[in-house]
Amino acid sequence: MFSRNINKPQNESFSRKRSSTKGKSTSFREHAVSKHRPDRTARRTPGEEVSTIGGTLTSSIITLVVGREQRLFAAHEDVLCHSPFFQATCRGQYMETANKRIALPDEQPEIFSSILEYLYKGDYFPRLVHNKRKNTWELESVEGGRSAESTVYHQAVEGDLLKDTVIYCAAEKYGLEELKRVALRKQGLQSGIQCSTILSSARYAYANTPDTDSKLRAHYLALIIRSRGTFKRSGTMQMEMHAGGSQLFFDLFVALCNHVDDVASVAGSPRSVRTHH
Repeated sequence: MFSRNINKPQNESFSRKRSSTKGKSTSFREHAVSKHRPDRTARRTPGEEVSTIGGTLTSSIITLVVGREQRLFAAHEDVLCHSPFFQATCRGQYMETANKRIALPDEQPEIFSSILEYLYKGDYFPRLVHNKRKNTWELESVEGGRSAESTVYHQAVEGDLLKDTVIYCAAEKYGLEELKRVALRKQGLQSGIQCSTILSSARYAYANTPDTDSKLRAHYLALIIRSRGTFKRSGTMQMEMHAGGSQLFFDLFVALCNHVDDVASVAGSPRSVRTHH
């Protein structure tokens, strides 16, 4: 897996320092998804497919031209073809047969790099690490014990999005169901994310997943409902709802109604009514 830039390199994501210079936003911390809750949708441990791909590295090399910067990546054809999208592309008219090049002008280079890393290694940075003592999954730390950057600057929206959300949507496009599960699990381990980033990422998720998606969309609805005390004080939330233009807000309304109904049902159940003798 190789890559280089055709043009002058550009920053593909904001650093934490750069993010901190923005206007103050309400921070989402206390309602973060628990690191201890098991993910029942996970069907295998990340990295398990490494042995299955290892024997396919003798196939031809395909060059991929990614993003507006036309950054070049190189990957083995057999590895790429683990994706139904690339399998069809390699056999179709979208690839230049003479020198085997695939153009992906709308893809983000940083995201595509993570996808290639997953195809070769079964996971992408930061990797999922199993804490045997606590029997929980955690994200590996970078040098110095710091957490890896959780957001990526996306040119299409001209702002920061949660990296795992963008990877999930790319995995949807490329037909990589297991990568979707890995990305969703990793996103559930994130905390301390700004409300504005969560809302922008939720909008992106709705715009880049089918209406039948029951994982990532539901994740955002549950996240906002659990954090409703934070979001109702958020000026960004108010502006986003005024702007509309997304199925997100109707789904959120329905989910909130269901939540209220559930609370009312529990409150009115016989076990919750005090009896007098």
